[in-house]
Amino acid sequence: MEYVYAALVLHELGVNITATKVKGILEAAGAKIDESRVKALVAALKEVNVEEALKTAVTAAAPVAAAPVAAAGEKSAPKEKKKKEKPEEEENTDLGLGALFG
Repeated sequence: MEYVYAALVLHELGVNITATKVKGILEAAGAKIDESRVKALVAALKEVNVEEALKTAVTAAAPVAAAPVAAAGEKSAPKEKKKKEKPEEEENTDLGLGALFG
């Protein structure tokens, strides 16, 4: 996740997101750097409009963030017993770094 944060810092500063600059931020923070992850992130972000992706992410997260607030205002109802369910197998949803931004 720190790789994405480094890219977001560069974007916020209006600086081109390059492997050298991402590595510089990570080194300054004392992170261990994986060259292949840096290259993959930079390559994936070349195809993405980061500003639009951030707007989409904020819009999508807003209803989720509001749900606990709405639930807190409701009167507490008697709690129902929940049946234990068997956990379903998780699907492999490896969509690559581009999926992080839309």
